[in-house]
Amino acid sequence: MPYVPIEWLREHVDVPAGLSAEQLAADLVRVGLEEERIVPPAVTGPLVVGKVLTREAKEQSNGKIINYCRVDVGPEHNDAPGTGKEPSELPSRGIVCGAHNFDVGDSVVVSLPGAVLPGDFRIAARKTYGHVSDGMICSARELGIGEDHSGIIVLQQWLAEHGHEDEEPPAPGTDAIGILGLGEEVLEINVTPDRGYCFSMRGVAREYSHSTGARFTDPADATDTGLYPNGLAPVGESGFDVVVPEDPRPIHGRPGCDRYVARVVRGIDPSAPSPTWMQDRLAAAGMRPISLAVDVTNYVMLDLGQPLHAFDAGKLAAPIVVRRAKEGETLTFLDDVTRTLDPEDLVIADSPEGEGSRALVLAGVFGGALSEVDAGTCDVLIEAAHFDPVSVARSARRHKLPTESSKRNERGVDTELAPIAAQRAVDLLVEYGGGSAEPVATDINRTRAPEPIIMRSDAAERLTGVAYGIDRVTDLLATIGCTVERSGSTDDGTALLTVTPPTWRPDLVGPAHLVEEIARLDGYDAIPVIAPTAAAGTGLSADQKARRDVVRALADAGLTQVLSYPFIGDIHDRLEIPETDARRQTVRLANPLAEDAPYLRTSILDSLVEVARRNVSRGLADAAVFEIGSVTHPAGTVPAPIPGTDRRPTEAEKAALRAGIPAQPTHIGAVMVGEHERSGVLGAGRPWDWADAVEVVRTVAATLGVEVVVSAPEQPYAPWHPGRTAEIRLPGQRRGKEIEPGVLVAHAGELHPRVVRELGLPERACAVEIDLDPLLEAAHDAGELQVRAVSTFPAAKEDIALVVDEAVTAAEVEDLVRRAAGDLAEEVRLFDVFRGAQLGEGKKSLAVSLVLRAPDRTLTAEETAGVRKRVIKRAAKLLGAELRS
Repeated sequence: MPYVPIEWLREHVDVPAGLSAEQLAADLVRVGLEEERIVPPAVTGPLVVGKVLTREAKEQSNGKIINYCRVDVGPEHNDAPGTGKEPSELPSRGIVCGAHNFDVGDSVVVSLPGAVLPGDFRIAARKTYGHVSDGMICSARELGIGEDHSGIIVLQQWLAEHGHEDEEPPAPGTDAIGILGLGEEVLEINVTPDRGYCFSMRGVAREYSHSTGARFTDPADATDTGLYPNGLAPVGESGFDVVVPEDPRPIHGRPGCDRYVARVVRGIDPSAPSPTWMQDRLAAAGMRPISLAVDVTNYVMLDLGQPLHAFDAGKLAAPIVVRRAKEGETLTFLDDVTRTLDPEDLVIADSPEGEGSRALVLAGVFGGALSEVDAGTCDVLIEAAHFDPVSVARSARRHKLPTESSKRNERGVDTELAPIAAQRAVDLLVEYGGGSAEPVATDINRTRAPEPIIMRSDAAERLTGVAYGIDRVTDLLATIGCTVERSGSTDDGTALLTVTPPTWRPDLVGPAHLVEEIARLDGYDAIPVIAPTAAAGTGLSADQKARRDVVRALADAGLTQVLSYPFIGDIHDRLEIPETDARRQTVRLANPLAEDAPYLRTSILDSLVEVARRNVSRGLADAAVFEIGSVTHPAGTVPAPIPGTDRRPTEAEKAALRAGIPAQPTHIGAVMVGEHERSGVLGAGRPWDWADAVEVVRTVAATLGVEVVVSAPEQPYAPWHPGRTAEIRLPGQRRGKEIEPGVLVAHAGELHPRVVRELGLPERACAVEIDLDPLLEAAHDAGELQVRAVSTFPAAKEDIALVVDEAVTAAEVEDLVRRAAGDLAEEVRLFDVFRGAQLGEGKKSLAVSLVLRAPDRTLTAEETAGVRKRVIKRAAKLLGAELRS
């Protein structure tokens, strides 16, 4: 996000003296520019002017000549005569310095112990080369204000280079931070995508003016002879030859380039440095000074908001051609990486072997190496163009090149700015590079003026509740550069306004956008805060209440709710989901947030396992997380055409749209790793295991008042361990002697060891995936839960151990016992499973504890024995069970 140096801002708007970055942030937030952060000064601590009193040069054992100096750093910082770490007769400090471009009597910049220089370089007194250096005499690079490290800053020379030839260096001990401009805080702001003009000092200054009423001076005013001494160059056929043919592949009907300005400056001194003030401003804005031509284009871009590109004109073969890339065409960029271009990419090409034969630049994004400005460049061609924002955005994302140029082009640039920015760059190159500008400019202009917007004069009042009035509305819109004219009235007598937005506001395309500007400039705090009154008899639906109850129950059970992005990449491979599994059928996003995650998840675990992995990787070894959210199943979806906005869609079109929306059931996922019960002085801990995963499903079902049946799946089900997985269904329906399985609602258990290793999770990690929709449907079908009175009569207990085949599940036995006991069954609980040689091959014993209680009487021994007999008889008949002796 852009940086806002206050001294630079002051050039375009009247900023009060002493304005802090914090106050600037408060002023800008009133008009919607939020503070990202305040960058502290580059240097903190004591940095003072010093005067060299003595210099003693001595060759060291390594052959290096080192100076030991006594430096006067002012009465506040000097050691008194005869005191200090190395006593001297002079009030001063002893400092060791390896530079040799200074002498006795020179004024220098000294960082004293306690100072912090760029790079978190902390200054302290230390012994070196046989002396104690009680500070450091600084170079420009050490202070972060230049790349020169050949010598230290001599203030007499530095002041002359910065336009202060007649000034004497300040007295020793004077604070040097202000002199060197190192004490300025810089505000970094957050700019929303619709306000790309604020990626420039011009735009921020304009917004500061809107916020405070300060006088704004437009740096793009070509009539300002101070900035544009020769005005704008005329457009003529003798300018550099440029061809912008009709775009064969426009995006959304918009050509890739509708304006291209080219200017040529010849005879530039290749060794001419950028002026110091320009380098300082670039550094303050977060950019590294490189060379005069490059620095000028970057400076103008940051100042005005128009991206520019500098070509070495001597390497070009006319004409310049703006075209789409060819199939399979490659381009070597400035980062020395050769990339294959997409036919949708827009490129700037020249013509060494025919018109447009050689691609040079990915238009609006990044330059190429073939036409790069280098140390021998004398002739420069400046490009200033207006490109289609969508085309630039797609190219930048396709090639992963989020450059400063693409950030501005993809948000929309002022269509009238290109010739002005090019002229500004040309004037700077002529002034500081000694070149001469060709008198004629090339300007191919096919831009269209902003479309007028017709709006009701009370549109802002209808949306915000504030009675602005027609005069206030007109004034506010005029403030942002709109032209406003009255154009009749509506049938109810309300005045209509025709509003034409300025060219730098391509985001203003409808009345609602204009209303937002009115509310923003008048002040959001002027909009009354009125809480809407809820209609009687409304509230949460039954399903909403149920979902909240489930979330509360899982949190009470010790799990932590999380929210993950529903976008996935190769997670199905990592979870070892089979190729034929329906979960492999995914919906691909047309414009994904990340290229490596372009699909919508088909399971909550697809994204939840990454949350668990991240927590474990950051030291949280014991974690139990869950998420409730939608998954997407595209099976059976029929794509539907998108109807136009000129009319309401027909019933058939709406039905087609509904059919084109993939199923999005609500799922609950959980991942548990590490210890469920922590180890401590009371005993050993207990890790999460498959039974805990199953209990998560039981908790959800119990919260909804729904019974579920737990069994082992017939086939392994990824990503779970094949022998430690349970599938949970709704109760089945009995069809004679057969039971038809109920709807599958969940899988729970341990993850497969290979999956655990692939994801970097602890061993024996557990996971749950629940389809909540059938559980909610079952709860709805069951109706309201009826509360029974608590019986005060005593309970009878029976323990029954049945020997059954290995294929018989505990759930089947529990269901049989409960049915046989009927209404008297208060609790049925499996408490033992036994296998042994005495039972025989393929047999096991399941022991069930049965609690019986009647609501209106004490059960007799005969009634209890009757229940026991019915259980044994039915178990023998239906399950082939025998009572274990």
